[in-house]
Amino acid sequence: MRDQLRRNGVAESVIDDAVLVLSELLSNACKHGRPLGDALAGDGDVRAAWQVDAGGRLLVEVTDGGGPTRPAPATPSVTAHGGRGLNIITALADDWGVRDDARGEVTVWVVVHDDVHDPDAGHRRDDFASRISAPAVSEIPGLDFADAFDDLG
Repeated sequence: MRDQLRRNGVAESVIDDAVLVLSELLSNACKHGRPLGDALAGDGDVRAAWQVDAGGRLLVEVTDGGGPTRPAPATPSVTAHGGRGLNIITALADDWGVRDDARGEVTVWVVVHDDVHDPDAGHRRDDFASRISAPAVSEIPGLDFADAFDDLG
C-alpha cells in the first residue's frame, strides 16, 4: 500500500496518518461490525479500500456488515481501555462519515491529506495530543494524592 501511495504522490505524513486510520477502522469493524458475506459458510469478511482524488486527498474506507450501533465518537473515562478510535480518526482526518447501503452494509470513510499543501488544515497536527488525551491528573476534581500518601504512614 505504501509504495502505491508514494507512486501516486501522497506525502509520507499522510501515509502514516492513513495507516493509523486504517488500523482504527479495521479494529472497529472487527469489534463492532458483522462480517460481509455468509459468515456461516466461512467467507465473512470486511472490505478496505483507498483512493487518491485529483486534489491529492486520500480517501480510506472500511466496509462491514453493520452492527448494533452506529459509529460515533465516544467520551471514554480516563481509565477506559478503549473508545478513542474515532476520536483519533477525527483528530487526523479532514473529514469522515458513515455511509449505509440497502443490504445493511456500513462503510466508514475518512479523508486525509497533506497539511503542507493546505494551510487551513495545519491545526489538526498542532493540537492532536490535546484532543485525544485524558485531562491532567491535577485537573480531575476530588483527587488528592497527598492524602493517599499520608495514609501510607
